[in-house]
Amino acid sequence: MGRVFVAGSINMDVVATASRHPRVGETVAGNAVHYFPGGKGANQAVAAAKLGASTALIGRLGTDAFGLQLRTFLAAQGVDLALVKDTADIHTGTAVITIADADNTIVVVPGANALVSAEDVAAPVLTKGDVAVSQFEIPQATIAAFFKRARAAGATTILNPAPAIACGPELLDLVDILILNETELGFFTHTELHDSDAPDRFVEAARRLQTGANAIVCVTLGKRGVLALVGGEASMIAGRAVKAVDTTGAGDCLVGALAAQLANGKAVRDALEYANIAASICVQRMGAAPSMPTAAEVENILAKHT
Repeated sequence: MGRVFVAGSINMDVVATASRHPRVGETVAGNAVHYFPGGKGANQAVAAAKLGASTALIGRLGTDAFGLQLRTFLAAQGVDLALVKDTADIHTGTAVITIADADNTIVVVPGANALVSAEDVAAPVLTKGDVAVSQFEIPQATIAAFFKRARAAGATTILNPAPAIACGPELLDLVDILILNETELGFFTHTELHDSDAPDRFVEAARRLQTGANAIVCVTLGKRGVLALVGGEASMIAGRAVKAVDTTGAGDCLVGALAAQLANGKAVRDALEYANIAASICVQRMGAAPSMPTAAEVENILAKHT
């Protein structure tokens, strides 16, 4: 079985809940404030580890209180932190999140995440069967260096290009599986898309992405499920009807779950079905990393549908 290596951000999420989101220039009264471990890299690593994959995180923390708390939390989830560096004189990454009616707005302050370097991602020894995962909360040059090493080793590369930031085709050429939502797909294809659009619109846009010829594109559509473009053929994996409480970590859960399943030798379609179920569990709980489900929880739902 392969391993999952996640190069990415580690944040403390400061979450405020309110009855509605404020308009520009407006102050609204909140209901509560919570502190949750997060960051897209950490979320994806926790998801993969809790779902049974041997998972290592590559990243940086500040030498502050948040950094210590995050290291303690991640270790308790079974994530290998040998490749996470403590970095002096800079704060740990922080995300300020407002949640209202199960939707969220997020402001991310990178801190130590901005210093994750090509040298950092040169440390792990990857082999065929491993899965290398990254996102856009660390420098793109670092991601490119990571994926070049992964490709040379025969590992599978997964990119979640979030938050959406312009990137060149040379980075996308290194991606085996691209996972993005409709907003990110719209950004990269200069198309206005909505999650209620017909599937054909997403397929048309996905085919315009400047990915490598054999890349798999997965478009996450929230409660509608996941649209996958494999070998040029589109298929829809329907979502599960659940009552969403907090959607903050749903996409990260799907990415981590997919990576874990691929590392365990599963086919892409089966891995996506599994990941879709995992994400549907995640949204029913508060927080990002703490809401990631266990393998037993996903298997319990799978058993009811077989």
